[in-house]
Amino acid sequence: MHKGKIAAALAAVDLVKPDSVLGVGSGSTVEVFIQQLAKAGIRLEGAVASSEATAAVLTKNGFDVLDLNMTGSLDLYIDGADEVNPNLQLIKGGGGALTREKIVAAASNQFVCIVDDSKLVDVLGEFPLPVEVIPMARSYVAREILTLGADPEFREAPRTDNGNQILDCVGLHIDDPIELETIINNIAGVVTVGLFAERPADQLLIGYTDGRVEERSAEG
Repeated sequence: MHKGKIAAALAAVDLVKPDSVLGVGSGSTVEVFIQQLAKAGIRLEGAVASSEATAAVLTKNGFDVLDLNMTGSLDLYIDGADEVNPNLQLIKGGGGALTREKIVAAASNQFVCIVDDSKLVDVLGEFPLPVEVIPMARSYVAREILTLGADPEFREAPRTDNGNQILDCVGLHIDDPIELETIINNIAGVVTVGLFAERPADQLLIGYTDGRVEERSAEG
């Protein structure tokens, strides 16, 4: 386990208010966060999970999983990322949960992203950009993505929790994440793209191998 993940996860635990309803993302760093939250003995009213896998980890660690339709807006959402740029804009979706992650982030007042320092980049795009698509539109969306200068690769994996498929877009150099997010989201058949640029993280907690944690905010 990367020590930076543990350091970032522990720092995020300190932000959680007892008896609150917490939004929880997905991925290996988030799983560490859930485990550390349970160890800290912080009681929650419940948690909204961004994936079935996260819901299972939350339940295993003694937390009640709630439906976002019943909770209303959330105060805090904790999630990881595959890449983060200096503006706290993200690529997410390596684990396939990008659509539900984007929904929970949008429904939350504060989005705190927890990463180890290997996820920091100057320009997004080295990590293949995931796009969730309606299955019948996969080939059409892939052709449209080719015109954007990327190579779309069909992810040979189980379908998403929403029953859809994922194209991983290779070879992008994303100078304007907000513009690209809009362009890809407007392609018919796209459910959502794993760019979190219109709604970036509000706060970033970066864990390092020596146990240090650096905090960055969206304001710089």
